Amino acid sequence: MRKLSLFAVGLLLAGTIHNPAAQATGTPIVANASSAWQTNAPVQALHVTKGKVYVGGKFTKVRPPGAAAGTKETARSYLAVFNATTGALEPINLTLNGQIWSITSTPTGSRVFIGGDFTTVNGETHHRIAAIDTATMKLISSFRTSVDWRVKAMASYGSVLYIGGAFNNVTVGATKYPRKRLAGLNNATGGVLAWVPKTDDADVHAIDVADNGSRVLVGGDFKTVNGTSRYGLASLAPYPNTGVLQPFKASGAMPQPTPGCVSRVKDIETYGDRVYVAAAGDGAGCFDGTFAAKVSGLGDLVWKNYCLGATEAITYVKGWLYKGSHAHDCSKNGDFPEGPWGNKFLLVQSITTGRIGPWVPNTNATGDTQVGPLAMATGGADLWVGGDFTTVNGKGQQGLTRFTGLGNGVAPVKPVKPSVTTPTTRRVDVSLPATTDLDDTVLTYRLLRWSMGQLVTSKTVVSTFWWKPKVTLSDTSLAPGAKVQYRVEVTDGKNTVRSDYSAVVTVK
Repeated sequence: MRKLSLFAVGLLLAGTIHNPAAQATGTPIVANASSAWQTNAPVQALHVTKGKVYVGGKFTKVRPPGAAAGTKETARSYLAVFNATTGALEPINLTLNGQIWSITSTPTGSRVFIGGDFTTVNGETHHRIAAIDTATMKLISSFRTSVDWRVKAMASYGSVLYIGGAFNNVTVGATKYPRKRLAGLNNATGGVLAWVPKTDDADVHAIDVADNGSRVLVGGDFKTVNGTSRYGLASLAPYPNTGVLQPFKASGAMPQPTPGCVSRVKDIETYGDRVYVAAAGDGAGCFDGTFAAKVSGLGDLVWKNYCLGATEAITYVKGWLYKGSHAHDCSKNGDFPEGPWGNKFLLVQSITTGRIGPWVPNTNATGDTQVGPLAMATGGADLWVGGDFTTVNGKGQQGLTRFTGLGNGVAPVKPVKPSVTTPTTRRVDVSLPATTDLDDTVLTYRLLRWSMGQLVTSKTVVSTFWWKPKVTLSDTSLAPGAKVQYRVEVTDGKNTVRSDYSAVVTVK
């Protein structure tokens, strides 16, 4: 267990760590994990289109919800497809010989592209990129663009498929095109376009295109783009431009690497006039957080969140930014410090301030990464999460899970048995520490007298897993000598729990 920093201890003692970003009663997505199939190894890529969820990674088998590891398995080599509404496994079963790192689709969803380390699909030669027809759910054999090394990131806009990764060349037919870490393809034919930006020898991990098509945002751990110093994040002019660098002030939010500290961009999400960026650092205290910038103008920085614990994936859903990370200290932004609660692998942030919001389900972290969530995707009203985990909210669930806006959400944790005191005549104070809820921070506490549940009074209190103020409810309508007993009822507006009964107290 990590020790609290002196800074965090000071904030706790001063009572200044709070969470105004989480004052809302909840987010559109509840913290209950919905039924989902599982994988036998990590999920590294997710994409939702045309009512289906495309899942890629290192796995070779999938199994139904609730099935133990190694049981009821169905073969799926590195790619599985599920119904986005029911979660049911779809019959498409392509055979790949290597893992998938990225998935995207055309804007219309007519075809899906997969990228990774594979060199064959269904026995056909498809070097590290392939296309699927979403109407027939079959491999498009004619899409035979060949990439000489890993395709780690993809984004499609209009007729262009932008790809990034660790490659140096892209080949179509007998023609080889030098393309260092970045390339633009015709998404119908696979033809290589005259979009020719290039980074140094470091990899590209993330690509996204602004909703209005004005910018292609690329991220990784590169130090130069087109020979110009640009660490980790760059904005490029889209095709038919050749991919020149664009002014983007928020690129400066990525700290320059030092011998003991290297951060890299792992994910980029664009929505409207905003670009959201996720970073992961190597080294104590390195930048692991997120930031937001404007698409318009010069790309000014809007906010920056300094949570420690590498951020691997982010997704915008209905006014909130959901993130997968292993956050353990967000005190620099006034949120939780390091403490006995350990890492928080799933969080939500305010898109206005970047502060941590009222949604904290959790996974564990296993395997090679020890990170947990590695990929996120949404169909607009749900959230799919893939990664290197074997539990979700303490229950067995490997590799893949999903959250929706359906149902009442998670109930508050049962409050502890309250204490009772009689500080003055005719008054009883009933006190207990605030409880918590995985998808609400604003809870209502009701004081109930005796087993009949007579409502005495109520109050609304804000609490989080790291901030549990003392709650005191007073009963002032009592006769001296009366013997009374209480319990406290807590509700998030949809779910209600009750404490055990307090001790019996005699009123002064």
